[in-house]
Amino acid sequence: MKRGRKIPGNAAIWIGGLIVIGFIAVGIFAPHIAPWDPLKVNLDMKLTGPSANYLFGTDQMGRDILSRLMYGTRTSLFYSVAVLGAMLAVSVPVGIVAGYVGGKVDQIIMRFIDILLAFPSLILSLAITGMLGPGLFNLLLAFASVWWTSYARIIRGMVLQIKEKDYITAARAGGATHLQIVLRHVLPHAVSPIIVLASVEIGTIILSVSGLSFLGLGAQPPTPEWGVMLSDSRPYMQTEPQLMLFPGLTVMIAVLGFNLVGEGLRRMLRGAG
Repeated sequence: MKRGRKIPGNAAIWIGGLIVIGFIAVGIFAPHIAPWDPLKVNLDMKLTGPSANYLFGTDQMGRDILSRLMYGTRTSLFYSVAVLGAMLAVSVPVGIVAGYVGGKVDQIIMRFIDILLAFPSLILSLAITGMLGPGLFNLLLAFASVWWTSYARIIRGMVLQIKEKDYITAARAGGATHLQIVLRHVLPHAVSPIIVLASVEIGTIILSVSGLSFLGLGAQPPTPEWGVMLSDSRPYMQTEPQLMLFPGLTVMIAVLGFNLVGEGLRRMLRGAG
């Protein structure tokens, strides 16, 4: 039974990994492989269908859709990873302190987290972004200030289990300081589950960043970004469906890739456990 679970986990990692690596490569080398300038307006070529010169066609401003998708990969992935990094930068220390220290410190931290979790995270992110104003940096701040709470709860739970292990008791008996125990024993054993959580969460973040850009709260036109492209294509959804089809498929494939990697890592970690 273990082998049966392990094979699909490995397959998911391979398939998802290839997709993720492909998107990363496109984002890095977009200036070299994009066939056209993503911001170049050519009204004489607006709303043309796929052709040899424009593989995915052009948008309402005559801009090449494929080139904008390639450059949009840089924007969407960079800010999604930045949001994830900011979330981890807050949630990991908070979760470790709450779980390891315990007592009143743990109670104060968890009650504060409970208050934040009482509000729907997406609605709270929308409210913060609305107050700060539209823009990708403000969107990053909004997500990072709200979404770290669920991570902190999970990390706290892992630390509570880890600190009861025999090797932690042995380290204390050997005279190790609390900081040494956290850095040498607690954090290394929590890294693998944190990586799995991050790989699963990045797909949700990509969807959220694109979604808020679609609503006009993230990236702003003419920035090549997947959500912006979807928003710009709404008036032409029935007459020129390719304007919405290609950005939508790009978001779907990117999220699928990261979800496959996360699911594969989760299965492998569960099988190893």
